[in-house]
Amino acid sequence: QKVKKIAVLDTTALITGETGVGKSVFAELLHHNSMRKGGKFVAVNCGSLTETLLESLLFGHKRGAFTDAHRDKIGYFQEANGGTLFLDEITETTLAFQVKLLKVLESGKFRAVGSDSDLSSDVRIIAATNKDLKKMVKEGSFREDLYYRLNVITLYIPPLRERRDDIKILTNAFVKEFCAKYKKAELKVSPGVLSLLLNYPWNG
Repeated sequence: QKVKKIAVLDTTALITGETGVGKSVFAELLHHNSMRKGGKFVAVNCGSLTETLLESLLFGHKRGAFTDAHRDKIGYFQEANGGTLFLDEITETTLAFQVKLLKVLESGKFRAVGSDSDLSSDVRIIAATNKDLKKMVKEGSFREDLYYRLNVITLYIPPLRERRDDIKILTNAFVKEFCAKYKKAELKVSPGVLSLLLNYPWNG
């Protein structure tokens, strides 16, 4: 219900929650329930890339900008134009990169690596993190101005142990799915097994 309410608000959103709660799933839900659903949903995991590679992927690069740049390449900002760009693990970016990202959020303009002219893109940014951003801002490891730019709308995804009523629903759905997939007769989950699932901490 909250996703449906905030999806139509065409502004930056920040999704928070532990690793494994499905932040990327909710980012796609926001996109598919928004006015931008006809555009592309492009996701990038900031934590798995170096600053140089992340900049090249997001902003694109010109031929000859670096050793392996044999041709011009458009970045994710251009690819997602009219759609949604999902920046997962946003807290893993460097302070230097955060400055460049802030500029795009403020002006809608960016510069491809090796280029001498600006490009513009109309994208909705959805960022996600499993860390305490306020704490990182206080410690100086995340820019305060970027934090406020991203934190226009916040969607906290609680882990299963904080929404145990969902466990039985999910369990029944998965059992039904796997019965159909493996052509099994309808199986039931015993009370003992369900009790184990309901009391499991579900870390990750």
